[in-house]
Amino acid sequence: MRNLGSCTPPPIARGRSLQSIIEVQNLSKVYPVAVKEPGLKGTLRHFFRRTYRQVRAVQGVSFQIEPGEVVGFLGPNGAGKTTTLKMLTGLIHPSDGKVHVADCIPFDRTQPFLQKITLVMGQKQQLIWDLPALDSLRINAAVYGLSDGTFRSRLAELSELLSLEGKLTQPVRKLSLGERMKAELLAALLHQPQVLFLDEPTLGLDVNAQVAVREFLREYNQRTGATILLTSHYMADITALCDRVILIYAGRLIYDGRLEGLLERFAPYREVKVELACPKAERELTPYGEIECLQGQSVRWLVKREALTTTISRILAELEVIDLTVTDPPIEEVIGRVFQTGTVEDKN
Repeated sequence: MRNLGSCTPPPIARGRSLQSIIEVQNLSKVYPVAVKEPGLKGTLRHFFRRTYRQVRAVQGVSFQIEPGEVVGFLGPNGAGKTTTLKMLTGLIHPSDGKVHVADCIPFDRTQPFLQKITLVMGQKQQLIWDLPALDSLRINAAVYGLSDGTFRSRLAELSELLSLEGKLTQPVRKLSLGERMKAELLAALLHQPQVLFLDEPTLGLDVNAQVAVREFLREYNQRTGATILLTSHYMADITALCDRVILIYAGRLIYDGRLEGLLERFAPYREVKVELACPKAERELTPYGEIECLQGQSVRWLVKREALTTTISRILAELEVIDLTVTDPPIEEVIGRVFQTGTVEDKN
């Protein structure tokens, strides 16, 4: 019989890194979905002899994350991000593959495992709506077995980091959205988890609140060495916090590497911005590249990297140019193009 109080996993495939705090091997999740035909006949058949189709939410995903890393986990809606997070936290059982988080098997849901992780979902809350946030925090402290002294010490530290002094005695419903998100983070971090799974933590927040949450997460990671796996549709969250990103599309992992590596690997073009001495018609400018924006005397092209030198020479020779700059496209644009096509071009 397995000792449910232990987090020591059974041996798995050779080559497993002893340093990785998160290890995912060929992770898959398949959901059976009932198929119903329209009409009365379809309803009766659905009732007496139900048929199913298999929906593959996650397919053969593998990656490792080292202690203290802050990793962005990106993908369009329906790509499998939240399903993967739920498997990593043990909320759902994988159909195939192996997962270890902090030397634990997540779906065993042992007490030592739950002490080491936390999951924050921007669209869900754990604080009790009509009670002061402090009451919910005391409940969390009791659940995790924190002493009064430890609770007060951690509460004071996190309240200062999150600028929540004086706010926790108010009913949760009276807090602003940004203050509620900060209080949710405080509740999730009271037990000092080693691994933070954050699913859209800045969802719906205004710009100032987003910046405050990012700054807190950065400082918390630096202070505690906690590992963070972050999903977000706000690219500012990713560029501000993550050196490494994992991209998933249609349930499959399509990129795992450094953030700046996306530009070189997946964006075989540069962005050329030009200020002209006088406006030009669009038909006169299309020969130089794909026009991204044309406003008066300002034009922005996407130009293939291999044609960049030739194209710039032509622009300078054939057009009256006041100013010219060459940059990489915005990272959100690069990722958006990858997700639009569902494929990537490996330039290595």
